[in-house]
Amino acid sequence: AMAGEGSTFRLRCSVLGHGQDVRGLTPGLFPEGGFVSVSRDRTARLWAPDGLNRGFTEVHCMSGHSNFVSCVCIIPPSDLYPRGLIATGGNDHNICIFTIDNPAPLYMLKGHKNTVCSLSSGKFGTLLSGSWDTTAKVWLNDRCMMTLQGHTAAIWAVKILPEQGLMLTGSADKAIKLWKAGRCERTFTGHEDCVRGLAILSEMEFLSCANDASVRRWQISGECLQVYYGHTNYIYSISVFPRCKGFVTTGEDRSLRIWKQGECTQTIRLPAQSVWCCCVLDNGDIVVGASDGIIRVFTESLERTASAEEIQAFENELAQASIDPKTGDLGDINADDLPGREHLKDPGTRDGQTRLIKDNGKVEAYQWSISEGRWIKIGDVVGSSGATQQTSGKVLFEGKEYDYVFTIDVNENGPSYKLPYNITDDPWLTAYNFLQKNDLNPMFLDQVAKFIMDNTKGQTLLSTSNQFSDPFTGAGRYVPGSSSGSSTIPGADPFTGAGRYVPGSASNAVPPAGGVDPFTGMGAYQSTAAKVENIYFPKKDAVTFDQANPTQILGKLKELNGSAAEEHKLTEDDLIILEKLLSATCNTSAETPTAQQLQTLWRAVNWPEDIVFPALDILRLSVRHPTVNENFCSEKEHVQFIVLLLKFLNPKGKQANQLLALRALCNCFVSHAGQKLMMEQRDEIMTQAIETKSGNNKNIHIALATLTLNYAVCLHKVNNIEGKAQCLSVISTVMEVVQDLEAIFRLLVALGTLISDDVNAVQLAKSLGVDSQIKKYASVSEPAKVKECCRFVLNLL
Repeated sequence: AMAGEGSTFRLRCSVLGHGQDVRGLTPGLFPEGGFVSVSRDRTARLWAPDGLNRGFTEVHCMSGHSNFVSCVCIIPPSDLYPRGLIATGGNDHNICIFTIDNPAPLYMLKGHKNTVCSLSSGKFGTLLSGSWDTTAKVWLNDRCMMTLQGHTAAIWAVKILPEQGLMLTGSADKAIKLWKAGRCERTFTGHEDCVRGLAILSEMEFLSCANDASVRRWQISGECLQVYYGHTNYIYSISVFPRCKGFVTTGEDRSLRIWKQGECTQTIRLPAQSVWCCCVLDNGDIVVGASDGIIRVFTESLERTASAEEIQAFENELAQASIDPKTGDLGDINADDLPGREHLKDPGTRDGQTRLIKDNGKVEAYQWSISEGRWIKIGDVVGSSGATQQTSGKVLFEGKEYDYVFTIDVNENGPSYKLPYNITDDPWLTAYNFLQKNDLNPMFLDQVAKFIMDNTKGQTLLSTSNQFSDPFTGAGRYVPGSSSGSSTIPGADPFTGAGRYVPGSASNAVPPAGGVDPFTGMGAYQSTAAKVENIYFPKKDAVTFDQANPTQILGKLKELNGSAAEEHKLTEDDLIILEKLLSATCNTSAETPTAQQLQTLWRAVNWPEDIVFPALDILRLSVRHPTVNENFCSEKEHVQFIVLLLKFLNPKGKQANQLLALRALCNCFVSHAGQKLMMEQRDEIMTQAIETKSGNNKNIHIALATLTLNYAVCLHKVNNIEGKAQCLSVISTVMEVVQDLEAIFRLLVALGTLISDDVNAVQLAKSLGVDSQIKKYASVSEPAKVKECCRFVLNLL
C-alpha cells in the first residue's frame, strides 16, 4: 500500500557535475530553492531548481582553491552584498569568499595553518571557521578578529549560536566547547570519538554527531539530554528540518537516516561508501553528497518525486554496489551460515532493517522498506572493496584524514613510525617532514620518498605552483595578521603630563577620565540631554593611578623589612635610596632617579609575596617617571619586568599584589617605551589580567577596567583590529562580573574609544552582543557620567 504524503522520503533527482567526492552542502539564498556544493575536485557549484522536471541546473562553477574544498556556508545579505556571499574552506588552508554571480573569489582569508573543514556565519557579517590546526577563527569581512584556542586536536565542526557572542566547536579531541566573546565558557564531554558535526535546535539546545556512531542532544547549560543510536559507522554530518521537526544524519555506513521524535524513522542506503554531507532545503527536501561525486535530493512531496524509471535506475545502481564486509556496516558476516533467497519471503520488522542472503555462492544485502512493503537490494557483499581507500581517503591519523597512512620500520628491532600521506602532497617534502618529526637520519630521504611513490602507484597530483614552501629555509611561509606593533605608534610622546590628577583625598577613587569634570550639572536633566556633548570618548591619553602617601608607604616598608628573612633584608642605606626614589618620582624633588635606586627597587620587588606590596607600590609610582619607564620597559629589561608583574596577577595570590600590579601596568602607559612594551605583550598581559576579575574586589575591578581603557586609547591610534577584538572580548567578559559603577564607567569609555571611527569594531561589538549587555546602564541615575557615557556608546551601536 502506498503511504500518504509526508511519511516517506523518495528520490527527487540525482545531480551530476562534480568529478570527485562531494564534501559540503548548504541551502542557497539566491536563486530560491537552490543550494551550493563543494568537492574534492577543487570547485564549488551553485545549483538552481529547474522549474520543469524536478531537477537542478548548475548556475556556475566557482574555483579559487588549490586543493580539495571541504566546507561551505552562506554569509547573509548586507547593504554591500544584498544577495549574500558564499564562503568555502579548503585543504589549502584558505577560505574563499565569492559573490553569487562571479566564478572567481572576491577575496581570500588566510591565517589557518591546516585544512579548514567547517564554516558557520553569524549576524553582522561574522564568519567562524574550524581547522585541523586545532583552532577556530572569527572573521569579520576580510580580517581575522580572534582565534579560539583550547582544543587539543583538529576542529571538525563549528556553529554560531543564535544568542549573540556564543559559538560552538567540536573536535577530534572528543570534546565540544562553548565560547562566549572569544573565551571558552564550558566543555561538553560524552562522545567517545572524534566529533564531526553540530546542528542548532534553539537558543538553548543543539545536536552533535561523531565517529562513535552516536548523535547527542545537549543543553547549552552542559547537560546531555539524549543519545541516539542507529548508524553503524562514523556519522559525518547532521542537519535539522525547518521548525526543528526532526533531523537528518549521514555517515560512513552508506546511509542517510531520518529522525523524528527521537526515533530513526527511515534509512536510505546509497550506492557510495561515504555519505559525507547533507543539508535540508526550505521546502523540507534533503540534499546529500557522497564519495561517488553525485548529489542526490530526496523529497516527501509526491509532485517532486522522481519518475518510476529514475527510481528504478537508482535501485539498480544500489543493487550493483559492492559492500565491503570489513567496514562492519552489516555486522559480522559468516557466509557459510547465511540463508538462501527464501529468507526474503518473511517481511522485515522495521524500516532500514538489513538482511543478508546467499545465492549461488554470492552474498547479497537487502534492506526492508516499510512504505513499500518490500526488500530492496542494496548491493553485493564482496571479499574486499577494491578502491574505497583511494576514492574516499578516510584513514584517520591524529584526528585528520589522509589518503594513506603507512607504517615504516626503520630498523629491525626499533619502533615503527606512522607516515600519513595525501596524493596531493609532494612525496619528497612529506618524506623530509617525516624524518624531521621523528628525528630520523636525513640519509633516508631518497628511500622514504621512493617508498611513498612506489606505494601510491605514482598517484600524485603535483602542482607546479609554489604551493609548498622550501622545507629548508621556510621561505614562502608567512602568517598574515601578525602586526609588529612597533612602527605604528607615533613617535611623539602624547603625554605631556597634562591630565594627571593628584587628588587631595586619600581614598582610592580616581577622578573621571576626561579633561572636563562631568559633575558640573551639565546634562543632569533629561530636557537638556540633547545639548550634552560627548566629553568621554574617544579618550586620547592614558589614565594613571597617582594617589600617593610616601610616608605611609616607607613606614610599611621599614616595618616589613624588620621581619624579613636575612637574605631579603634591606640596609639602612637601601631604605634611604628608596626614599629618594619616591621623592624623585612623586614630583617632590627635581632629581632624576639613578641606576642605583632602580637596582635597589628591583631587589625589593623580588621580596616574598606576603611582604612585597609596599615595594610594588613604589614601583607603581616610579614607573610614571620617564627615566624609570625607559629603564624597566626598554628592550633589555622588559622580559623580567613583565614576568614579575604577571606573576602577581595570579588570582590565587594576594589581592593587594594583584591590585598594585594592575595599577603598575596602567601607569606603564605614560611613556612611549611603556606603551610599546604593553602593546607588544598585549596578548599575554590581557589574558593574565582578565583572571583577576574573579575576586569581588572593587579596586581590582577599577584597575582592570583602567588597564582595558589604556589599551583602548592605544588601539584607537593604531588600527589593529585583532587587538580591538581582544579588548572587546575582555570588556564583554568583565562587564558580566563587575558591580562597581566607576569600573563600569571606565569600561564604557574603553568601549566607546575602541569603536569610535571604526565600522568593523562596531560590527564586532554588535556580534558579541555588547549592546544588550550595557543597555541597563543607560538608566543609572548616579553618577550621571555612567548614564551619559552609556548613551553615547549605544548611539554608535
